[in-house]
Amino acid sequence: MRILGRVQRVGFRYWTINEASCRGLDGWIKNRVDGSVEAVFVGPLREVDDMLAVCADGPPSAIVNSVVESEVHEDEWCALVGQGFSARRTE
Repeated sequence: MRILGRVQRVGFRYWTINEASCRGLDGWIKNRVDGSVEAVFVGPLREVDDMLAVCADGPPSAIVNSVVESEVHEDEWCALVGQGFSARRTE
């Protein structure tokens, strides 16, 4: 998913790591050079849907203008299963 708005320099990545870890999700999050944040969530559908919903609001200091969801290729999410949730470098 891509999250657009005031989502960098507001603790969005660290908040997401905590929220995803509490839900037992695997995946990653990273800042994008265009000012958005990108994340991949892997886990049970109910928890992933819940994570997508909370990301639409974000942490208190963020202003989320929009969330763009997309599917992840099977080989990518398979590689993430059991790896936990972490931050990646900005791209």
